[in-house]
Amino acid sequence: MVRRNTSFVPEKSFIADCLQNPKFHLCKGDVTDPYSLERLMEQIHPHEFYNCAAQSHVHESWEYPIATVDATAKGVLHCLEVIRKVVPACRFVQFSSSELFGMAKECPQNENTPFYPRSPYGVSKLFGHWMTVNYRESYDLFACNAILFNMESPRRGPAFVTQKIAQGVARIVTQLELGEQPTPLVLGNLDARRDWNDARRSIRTVVKMLEQNEPEDYVIGSGRTHSVREFVLAAFDTAQIDPSKYGGLVMIDPQFKRPAEVPLLCADPRKAMKELGYEPHNQAFELIVAEMVEAAMRNHDCGLLRP
Repeated sequence: MVRRNTSFVPEKSFIADCLQNPKFHLCKGDVTDPYSLERLMEQIHPHEFYNCAAQSHVHESWEYPIATVDATAKGVLHCLEVIRKVVPACRFVQFSSSELFGMAKECPQNENTPFYPRSPYGVSKLFGHWMTVNYRESYDLFACNAILFNMESPRRGPAFVTQKIAQGVARIVTQLELGEQPTPLVLGNLDARRDWNDARRSIRTVVKMLEQNEPEDYVIGSGRTHSVREFVLAAFDTAQIDPSKYGGLVMIDPQFKRPAEVPLLCADPRKAMKELGYEPHNQAFELIVAEMVEAAMRNHDCGLLRP
């Protein structure tokens, strides 16, 4: 389901390859409009509902807090209420977030770690998380939360720091090949540490959540943490660039720092490992960086990837 949006062209988006699958059908709807949801649920009567909808840029949630709350918080309530009224047998999973933990009181974070969100986005996700629990306990819905740590792949949006780094490094490679002065990579807090996990491995585990006999909430992540600085260095390494040989390839701009920082997030996925058969990849971080940078370099037609 996608919103009606004149700037969104499915054939040119991250779901373009899905459109070729005859089992894939694109529907129009909006979690901020419960009437559109109700019409859609009455037409489809789905067996499963995966709610990924959100204003998902943490930094922008300070600039657009009301829009963030409308989509990321109230949108979850609209989904749950429509399911309760129209298709109560439908199994629902809310894509929750590691940003729930924010200024975490312990590391790594598991399902019992106290929440302490540090952004309008995190607070909105907290509302959606507890509303999912409330509807599960109040109306006996099969509703669960996937507390997902940063899911990464070449499909990541350009505003996210991982894709920003991958695209920026690919641009620098192209400029160096052409003998041009490279445009620096402009970032915020290089010391923030995150648990970056492979998106496909995460989603396969979310699917298993809806195959269980009872609804449960699960933390899903790699169990390893790396700084933004480490991501940058690994990206340059993938592109075969030694940043020390060039001046000013990375610049810090205070505008990209958050008003309230989250210094460290790291998953403790042992419950998912035990009950869902989830297996974190030991080299998830290294593979993610390499895959994202190589995809960005292909898009930039960098010579380093030519045979």
